[in-house]
Amino acid sequence: MITTKPFKSLMGCAALILAAGNVQAAEPAQCKNISIGLMSWTDVIATTAVTRTVLERLGYTSKETIAAQQMIYSGMRNKQVDAFMGHWSPSSNAIVGPFVDKGDVQIMPTPNMADGQMTLAVPTWLADKGLKTFADIARFEDELDGRIYGIDPGTNINKRLQQAISDNRFGLKNFKLIESGEAGMLAAVKRANQRKDAIVFIGWKPHPMNIDMDLTYLTGSDGLMGPEEGKATVWTVTRSGYADECPNAYKLLSNIHFTAEQEAEMMVKLLKRGQPMDVAKTFIDEHPELVKSWLAGVTSFAGDESLSLVMNEAP
Repeated sequence: MITTKPFKSLMGCAALILAAGNVQAAEPAQCKNISIGLMSWTDVIATTAVTRTVLERLGYTSKETIAAQQMIYSGMRNKQVDAFMGHWSPSSNAIVGPFVDKGDVQIMPTPNMADGQMTLAVPTWLADKGLKTFADIARFEDELDGRIYGIDPGTNINKRLQQAISDNRFGLKNFKLIESGEAGMLAAVKRANQRKDAIVFIGWKPHPMNIDMDLTYLTGSDGLMGPEEGKATVWTVTRSGYADECPNAYKLLSNIHFTAEQEAEMMVKLLKRGQPMDVAKTFIDEHPELVKSWLAGVTSFAGDESLSLVMNEAP
């Protein structure tokens, strides 16, 4: 006599296997909490807040590790930090380079922002008086009080400017580089602009400074600021091995990108004392197609469909 029970059992197992194949496996448990490095740069605060909001709507938890870039990358080497959204290239290449060379960190294959700029700038009323190029700076030494205003100590762009001063490039030997964080530099620039006091400083896009003030970016840097007069891209960096350990979170991080205009849109709100996570939520709600593109190939932490969770829609 022939029985069909084994056959039926096999068919049942096959059906279960096929059904399971239609569901993504959840991310490994150790990937649930993500540590993201953060500096006090407004653009990085904005993009990090958006990234954290998306991650948390997908069922992850996240925290910020606030430190200088070198400390963030050291944290990645020790597996205390998973990602950082704010590697500006070429201005910060010298900082991240040694960590890349040692295999401690990995830079994403494409930038999260591709249309930036970072170089010296002046108020346009000062440019109208003739300070339009790097070669013009020395002629305005007295008006500028022999000062060039930089950003955070240790940044590569500050080092380049200090080296230019030491080498007397553009006749800058009598100048002093004033190093401070973004907030301190911008406060000095705004005061000078209001008083019509001459000032030259590191300017960059994206940033609301370009909306709040009429600025002119200097030309003729002869490569000091990198190619194309300071053309800048911003990249996401992860600790080495993160892509293999947490592929879903890594995929999301690699998908997230912005334009300089989109970042400036958020930065204006932040500088008007908007809370980063509130600004991020508004940005997500107002850019559904952009967010949809970020979620291509991405699931929730549990392996579920992602778009309805992120956009706060009913599944």
